[in-house]
Amino acid sequence: MVAASLVRLRFPLVRRLLALPVAAAALALTGYVSVGASASSSADPGVTPTSILIGGTVPLSGEAAAFGSVGPGATAYFDYVNAHGGVYGRKIVYRYYDDGYDPARTVQLTRQLVEQDKVFAIFNSVGTAENIAIRDYLNAMKVPQLFAGDGSDAIGGSPRKYPYTMGFLQSYRGEGAVYGRDLVKRNPKARIAVLFENTDLGKDMTRGLSRAIAGKGPKIVASQSYEYTASDVSSQVAQLKTSGANTLMLFATPKFMIQGVVATHKLGWKPQLYIASVSIEPTIMGIASVNAPELTKGALSVAFVKNPNDPIWAKDKALTLYLKVMKAYDPSGKPSDVYNWYGMTVAWTMVETLRAAGKNPTRMSLLRAATHLDLRGNPFLLPGIVIRTTPTQYFPLAQVYLYRWNNKQWVKSSGLLPAA
Repeated sequence: MVAASLVRLRFPLVRRLLALPVAAAALALTGYVSVGASASSSADPGVTPTSILIGGTVPLSGEAAAFGSVGPGATAYFDYVNAHGGVYGRKIVYRYYDDGYDPARTVQLTRQLVEQDKVFAIFNSVGTAENIAIRDYLNAMKVPQLFAGDGSDAIGGSPRKYPYTMGFLQSYRGEGAVYGRDLVKRNPKARIAVLFENTDLGKDMTRGLSRAIAGKGPKIVASQSYEYTASDVSSQVAQLKTSGANTLMLFATPKFMIQGVVATHKLGWKPQLYIASVSIEPTIMGIASVNAPELTKGALSVAFVKNPNDPIWAKDKALTLYLKVMKAYDPSGKPSDVYNWYGMTVAWTMVETLRAAGKNPTRMSLLRAATHLDLRGNPFLLPGIVIRTTPTQYFPLAQVYLYRWNNKQWVKSSGLLPAA
């Protein structure tokens, strides 16, 4: 396993920048990166005849360590693909560092990946503030920042200003809107309290919620923010309770979601819960349920990946593949950990993007591929969900399902919903 500040280096899967006057002119005129198909005469950093080096940061320690298995999960899938020939004969070397969910460390380690390790692209870095912290640098260096573990508008909503930066998650604003539209139908007289992380994660979800309910019945009667460096959110929950709200939005990461549930329970408050999708891994929900079963039962959230713990997928080919990959390439990992599954989901997408970048990939051809995705075959996604991007649409996932928690597992409670 990876030590806290060490590299995890494996041989998993798989533009030269066109610094030409015509490309510069196109950029000046359109505001977008020119992604012509011209081949480069020499390889970009990170590309050799036998390998492609990509890298990123993952919180293996700290307040968000629950997300850490997205790194090993992705690595395992890359290893599997490498064992079956890689991408056009090249193996992917995925090198990631532990940033402890600290943006300052994310910046330091990302600069190391780019300037010392010479990665081809940054991939799968986790966190809203963390990805925002490296966004300007990577765009200035013209290094693709792909499939970030984030759904904020700051990462996916500005392709003109930040053409090298793309998230992977559904829009946080869109997720908030899903909850708002559900409340309009479910409880048009809802009085809503919101606990949100004071980053674009929480702000975007709250903004989407507000827009979806505007003039349609439900009202936000109180909101409280917390800093991701905070130790506890009990005081914020106590303030929210005084509002008389009957619905509580927990737009929080796992640690603070659990704290919010426990604090709500201790106060004897019994609102309908909506929980941010970043915090619904079943083990995490199980901890919340043990502490407040009457409160968590019936909680709502959204999902876009299959849950390997759900019996409904017991005979699904994706689960068979997942268990095979975990056993062979990450035997110490926990197959029940949905963040491992998520890691494979995003790795599958990166593999297909690298294939689309061509036999002689450059950073420019990779970016072109990433901005022209129309992938319908990702086995780890829920049925019907498509990965689609354009040069002006940088949210690869724009569809979700609403799920209800029954204190044992998440049960689907809607059809396919837009989350753009």
